[in-house]
Amino acid sequence: MRQISQSVIKKDHKEKMDGSALYVGDYPCKDTLFGVFVRSPHAHASFTEIRYPPMPPGCFAVDHRDVPGENIAHVVLDDSPVFEESEVFYRGDPVALVVGSSRDEAAGLAAATEVDYEVLPAILDIDDADTVFFDYRYGRGEVEAAFAQADRVYDETFETGYQEQGYLEPQGMTGRYADGVLTLHGSLQCPYYVHGAVAKALGLPAANVRIVQDCTGGGFGGKEAYPSILACQVAVAACKAPGKEVRVIFERREDMEFTSKRHPSRNRYRAAVKDGRITALEIDVRFNSGAFTTLSPVVLQRGVIAAPGVYDVPNLKVQGRALRTHTVPTGAYRGFGAPQTFFSIERLMDHIASDLGVEPLDFRLAHLVRQGSPTSTSGVYHYPVPLPEMVDEVLEMSGFRAKRRAYAAEQTGRHRSGIGIALWFHGAGFTGSGERDIIKGVAQIRKRADGKIDVLTSQSDIGQGIKTTLTKIVAAELGVPYDDVNHMNPDTKEVPNSGPTVASRSLMVVGELLRCAAVRLRDEWQDGVEQLVEERYVEPDFMVPFDQEKFEGDAYPTYAWGVSAVELRFDALTGVSETLGCWSSFDVGTPMDVAIVTGQMEGGVLQGLGYASMEQMETDATGRIRNNSYSDYILPTSQDVPELKTQLHVVEYPFGPYGAKGAGELPLVGVPAAFVAAAEQALGTDELRHIPLKAEEALPYLMGGERGVRR
Repeated sequence: MRQISQSVIKKDHKEKMDGSALYVGDYPCKDTLFGVFVRSPHAHASFTEIRYPPMPPGCFAVDHRDVPGENIAHVVLDDSPVFEESEVFYRGDPVALVVGSSRDEAAGLAAATEVDYEVLPAILDIDDADTVFFDYRYGRGEVEAAFAQADRVYDETFETGYQEQGYLEPQGMTGRYADGVLTLHGSLQCPYYVHGAVAKALGLPAANVRIVQDCTGGGFGGKEAYPSILACQVAVAACKAPGKEVRVIFERREDMEFTSKRHPSRNRYRAAVKDGRITALEIDVRFNSGAFTTLSPVVLQRGVIAAPGVYDVPNLKVQGRALRTHTVPTGAYRGFGAPQTFFSIERLMDHIASDLGVEPLDFRLAHLVRQGSPTSTSGVYHYPVPLPEMVDEVLEMSGFRAKRRAYAAEQTGRHRSGIGIALWFHGAGFTGSGERDIIKGVAQIRKRADGKIDVLTSQSDIGQGIKTTLTKIVAAELGVPYDDVNHMNPDTKEVPNSGPTVASRSLMVVGELLRCAAVRLRDEWQDGVEQLVEERYVEPDFMVPFDQEKFEGDAYPTYAWGVSAVELRFDALTGVSETLGCWSSFDVGTPMDVAIVTGQMEGGVLQGLGYASMEQMETDATGRIRNNSYSDYILPTSQDVPELKTQLHVVEYPFGPYGAKGAGELPLVGVPAAFVAAAEQALGTDELRHIPLKAEEALPYLMGGERGVRR
């Protein structure tokens, strides 16, 4: 590894350790009012009238009639209203916001508000959905001919559930409107997304809207789009009380029940096999978008691009749809659509190999893409694919082959064990030409007259360490002390729009812009003079142009790669599984800080294990999220994996700073498939096609009543 990979004290370490860091709920309450929502109790209904109780002095309510601009909370498309006007589309859909001098007062007034509803039929399952928000299709080769000539055809459907981001700090936003300027600050990860949405809803010039990111207690995608919606609602209330501060901070149950989750999916895979090789895949991906589109188009794009996995299959036919249901809108979560389809393709590979009597890992290795292979969308893998070497690292760390052979024997007694493996990638950066045509990132470095440096970007540190890593890049290139470089929380009044903190793009894309800017500043350095250097994103010229309509070309300039083996043991008395260990190798290019990257990898692995094993979230017959507290929705902790080891396998990407690629989303993506592969071996079945896997579902196999055939 390079010198820059050595770990340093994080930029925000001291303030978080000594308690001086200010989160949105920590600011003093001066002239502060508090808001509580009036939400729909129905999954789908029309309404005709809202009757508010008598309002004490200083208290008021806002609804769609108070929105001064467009009643739209812009995300990707303009279909999410700030407040509903006459129809609600999920339980919790906001009808109004009641504001009082305390949260308790506002909550009492909200509870006393009456809305005349007429209940309408609700669609709660994607099998019943009749509205397709998005439909993406691509393919290559002669799929029908391959199926006609196949020795065997496999047809399986896989399901994945909701996943709650589980950030430590719930959603929160504070707004004040004074002297024609609206200022909002809060827990968020994409300040310019919020800025654009608020300016549109309020009908204000961009210069009259200021968005500031507070210290943020985690996001994992949950604070990508939802803060734009909440900010619009708070902004409307702030405009109705000029000079006053309006604050909305969710309680945990409210946050878990009404904010976005990972998209549940139901994915059908058909595979043609000829002479022991997969010759064609026909894939139908369906994501539950919930009531509104939010980020479904880009989440779905990731899902369908990843659908064939890391395998070179000559004939492909892939369709992906995001469907509307009357449930909470779904959105971004670490991995962004890829975990759903990688789970599906990795399970399919296990099942085909099992039926053919081949060791699943060897079957995988025989189908791997290589440098120069076509991608699923007929682009090219331009850079090395290090999966074979990474597999060897995981095999050595885990003792995989010996354990696999040992667990293949018939197991008796109270405990049954298994080990599984999965291989995957994550595309680095925005999909297709998004960086070039939509984001158009701009980054700046300001040298003060005293020689101190300010890093000016819209990148938000939400615990992943981006302040530290971007600072390290600038300090290293300029040859100045790390402590002389400052990276503030983004404030749209002070920093340019370098793009959102999403899509594993911040370090690779913005970090490289800053490195280039630092090179220029170093060459142009003038003592005693303030200087400002700016860099703008330029797409690498090697990329095969991506056609959004045909879904063809290079979806990503490069890829990060992952391999994980998971070993677990089931208790035959309870059906409960215990993860004995997880061993992983990750290629994220050059790590900018080994401790930060290792922490990211370990945290992502734990989230993947939770997604597969314990993070159960369902809706009831009325569309209500049932698991809306940490008593009902269980998250994994460090105690759930006694042995968790990760290794960094470095393949440098020449267009990333010092060879870095995207890292944050990668580690979660394939872990659930490895977990379920291990579960299948332990339970002696090849019938597991969904996550999370519940204890009561494992018990019949352990008791012998539904035990499958061990192969």
